[in-house]
Amino acid sequence: MVVFSTREVFREPYMDRVAQARIIPCYERIDQSYKGLLEALTENGPVDLLHVEHEYGIYGEGTALLNALDEAKAEGLASRVVITMHTVYHPYSGRSGALRFQEEMRDVVDAVIVHSRLQEFELQTQGIPAEKIHRIPHGTLINPYLGYPRGQLAQSLGIDPGIFEGLVLVTPGFIRRDKGLDVLASALRGLGEGGFTFIAAGEPRNPEVLEEVMDLRDRGRVIIITRYLSSDEILRLIALSDAIVLAYRDKPGTYSVSGILHLSMGSLKPIIGTRTPRLVELYSHAPRMTIPPGNPVELRRLLRWIRVNYDYAVAYMAETYAYAARTEWHRIARRHIALYRRLVAGAAG
Repeated sequence: MVVFSTREVFREPYMDRVAQARIIPCYERIDQSYKGLLEALTENGPVDLLHVEHEYGIYGEGTALLNALDEAKAEGLASRVVITMHTVYHPYSGRSGALRFQEEMRDVVDAVIVHSRLQEFELQTQGIPAEKIHRIPHGTLINPYLGYPRGQLAQSLGIDPGIFEGLVLVTPGFIRRDKGLDVLASALRGLGEGGFTFIAAGEPRNPEVLEEVMDLRDRGRVIIITRYLSSDEILRLIALSDAIVLAYRDKPGTYSVSGILHLSMGSLKPIIGTRTPRLVELYSHAPRMTIPPGNPVELRRLLRWIRVNYDYAVAYMAETYAYAARTEWHRIARRHIALYRRLVAGAAG
């Protein structure tokens, strides 16, 4: 397997021994031509199947990528092209460039992979043939730190385990406006003392949100970690928790799936979340653990409920735990491979 990547981290090819893949950095973030990708395909191809993991933040909203993929197929450098759309935009988003990209990929790619039903149906309404769209859920890692002593995990993260009181609730990930931390802060202010320890952890992206969250430190059992956390650190943080709080709010017309949600599901803990597109899987499998976005009153009510009914909340999440098992990374990888084989067989036929 060969992976063609951006040049943001490395400039020269190297071997990833864990993935057993050769990594070839050959194009820039939001490239204007992807000439480097075509040259790398010429030197290392042709390939039976070219799979693009698409993010607008990496490829931009122009059609340069689609033009390069179309050229790769025309020149016989790739027999089949697959694209995974991690974010799909609705017309209400106002993202005209993204909407044009989504329209034009219909005639270039052989298959589009999405992670949620919302993304699937949105692309259908925008004219992508249903037979080209394949819904494969985001993969879930079963947390390897489950069962580790809480004190050991806390110390590994620089947290004094002696501060914990009551249920330990965490909100992991970047500290920014769309994570709803201002809503969480408002909910906590009316909750009263005792019964909980809250941990918000992640690299700050919005100074005003950070300021509002930092004000909570005077309320006692509130811990704020303001630095970038690796995936491994996030797994340890979630493993030491009793429950996860995801008070997300989404931008209008934006359909994506939360990677933090899947890390949380793989930790087999209760999750409190909002009814937003990013958390549609939680809403589908545990609706009673969800609230409207931007509503601190409802969030406060649910926090009080879980404090009194924690054992029931754990049992109620059983369907979500089963979903986490069904979407474990090895199973999701097998679904991708099955799709690759069908596409390649179709090309050969």
